[in-house]
Amino acid sequence: MTVPVNLVRREIIATAKTLVVKIGTNVLSKDDDTLDDSRFESLAAQIHQVRASGKRVVLVSSGAIGAGIGLLGLDKRPDDLPHLQASAAVGQAHLIHRYDDAFKTYGYHAAQLLLTANDFRRRARYLNVRNTLRTLFEYNAIPIINENDTVSVDEIRFGDNDRLAALVTNLLESPLLVILSVVDGLYDGDPANPSSRLIPVVENWDESLLKLATAAKSARGTGGMQSKLEAARAATAVGESVIIADGRAPDVLARILAGDEVGTLFLAKGESIPAWKRWIGYSLPPRGRYVLDDGARKAIAQRGRSLLAIGIVEIDGDFSKGEVVSLVDKSGTEFARGLTNFGAHDARRIAGKRTEQIAEILGSLPYDEVIHCDNLVVTA
Repeated sequence: MTVPVNLVRREIIATAKTLVVKIGTNVLSKDDDTLDDSRFESLAAQIHQVRASGKRVVLVSSGAIGAGIGLLGLDKRPDDLPHLQASAAVGQAHLIHRYDDAFKTYGYHAAQLLLTANDFRRRARYLNVRNTLRTLFEYNAIPIINENDTVSVDEIRFGDNDRLAALVTNLLESPLLVILSVVDGLYDGDPANPSSRLIPVVENWDESLLKLATAAKSARGTGGMQSKLEAARAATAVGESVIIADGRAPDVLARILAGDEVGTLFLAKGESIPAWKRWIGYSLPPRGRYVLDDGARKAIAQRGRSLLAIGIVEIDGDFSKGEVVSLVDKSGTEFARGLTNFGAHDARRIAGKRTEQIAEILGSLPYDEVIHCDNLVVTA
């Protein structure tokens, strides 16, 4: 017997301890690129309802660059990094001030966290972010997270706040990720086509879902539906559910909190993955990859074994000991990620060799395994 969708939604809401709410630039902006005060007031009222229900809230908010564009009187979003960063610097102060004013009505403070990908790539900084969030929950503060656009360069960028929101979700206990955009959710066709229908629930992730969205981006924002689907895939893969909904709809968060059928619900896949393995598998991009033979792939994917040097066919990238490396089969398809015990130089020297040969090649045997199973996550 199939459980009604509304009952599933209510159960997900009831068990969620924290709502991670990602808010897109277009949700906060008027047509003239200035921030819409009424949207902040509405969001603050709804977030107060969520807090009053006993749940914690973290906002991942876009809008700094969009606000800066309007404040600086620019005709369009800049194409070069210096002007984007200047827009962010001007707009971020304006954005956080708007949030703080809106939250004061309900006795909350806006707490600003500006992050780069390095804050997730390095374990100590990753834990510092998590500890800061946990501490803020002890006070009447609403954490508001944004990418630190003023210092970000390609090497440490998230790319868009949808991905950042998924990474923040991985940090927290029993979260529900809510992505507020300017569309109702995922449609089975072009949303502009009257014959297209909203998909109320996605029970199992399928790569074909990405074909329902284009990579097009809005004039103000950096993400499109494709980036939101990628975020949903990342969050559901570690055992968390996601809702994509229209942030301009009246009382959208209040309706989600009530378990109403709002937007598209993406159901979590399997059980929640432990925090350590979330960090390894889903919080930072791999620095290289090991191409494995079929025997090694099956040993890891099906039997939970460690990676031995003899199973490595090829090595790509330049990485150091302790960095995350992608494990792929001979066709190039990734199936796992892990923390490597060897840097790329030494790994190339021992690839395809038996364990007892490593000491002779390297002069010592620092590790029996190239990646130990405790530091390895099967991703597909």
